Amino acid sequence: MAETAVCLGTFTAVKTLWEVRIHKINEELQREKEFRQRSAGRLLLVWEERAALAKLKEKVINEGGRAILRIEEEEWKEWQLHRTSLQKIPQFIGRFHNLVVLDLSRNSIESVPKEIGQLTSLQELLLSYNRIKSVPKEISNCISLERLELAVNRSICDLPPQLSDLKKLSHIDLCMNQFTAIPPALLNMPNLEWLDMGGNKLQELPDTIDRMENLHTLWLQRNEIHSLPETIGNMKNLSTLVLSNNKLKDIPACMKNMTNLRFVNFRDNPLELEVTLPPCENTEEEEHQEMFGIDFMHMYIQESLKKTGNVESCTSGSPPVMNPNE
Repeated sequence: MAETAVCLGTFTAVKTLWEVRIHKINEELQREKEFRQRSAGRLLLVWEERAALAKLKEKVINEGGRAILRIEEEEWKEWQLHRTSLQKIPQFIGRFHNLVVLDLSRNSIESVPKEIGQLTSLQELLLSYNRIKSVPKEISNCISLERLELAVNRSICDLPPQLSDLKKLSHIDLCMNQFTAIPPALLNMPNLEWLDMGGNKLQELPDTIDRMENLHTLWLQRNEIHSLPETIGNMKNLSTLVLSNNKLKDIPACMKNMTNLRFVNFRDNPLELEVTLPPCENTEEEEHQEMFGIDFMHMYIQESLKKTGNVESCTSGSPPVMNPNE
């Protein structure tokens, strides 16, 4: 019995020793594999750099004893520079006539040069999260512009009226700035479809807001809007309307006719009426009501019309007239 125990003990010790060795060998193989991969990656990077340098070398010419690098403008289609602390857009930006996308978001840019207007092929101008204080009228010369983003510059308070000449502009982000009114230029953009003016200082919407007839998405959260014009009911293409965190006391009855509206949010407004939706049969239905708010809007309008005793009226943002004898 003693000999058997010794054999078993020896076998276990040998097994453990081999497992440790195999583990170490596997680790060494893995390290070697990773080293080869890194080496191959570095080699590929070197090849790419050399290829790029060779391409640039072809463009170096000698003029008067000076080596000059010439880059053809049509080769630059897109610029993206993020988080580089860039403080100024160079004036020579206007030389890149075939630039399609200029994305200089999240920098420290304080102004936009008028030479930007020379970029007639530009389709996207993205300048959010900078320190821009005003928008130059020369942007109106960027006739191909489809997307303009100036969000979170925190100082912009108006747009030049010339921007209404941008007939292709469909997407504008102006959130978190200092706008106190919707700029008239926006009301004259025939193809504007998406507008974000959340986080500004808007107190009301213009009666002519329905001139933005192609608008389907309108973000107005975190403003100071206290009423909505009756003309908002004429915006037949509007499908998303966010009005959370404002000062609304009522929901206009006209909005019950906005049949294309799919998402609406009136959260965190001091609405005069307390409306509670009937309980839902399941969690999914409850989440649908909570998220889209359409049922709440229609229920509120219905209760509001009952209080005023006028089911046909199309009230504005004024609070409903309450009967003191009720």
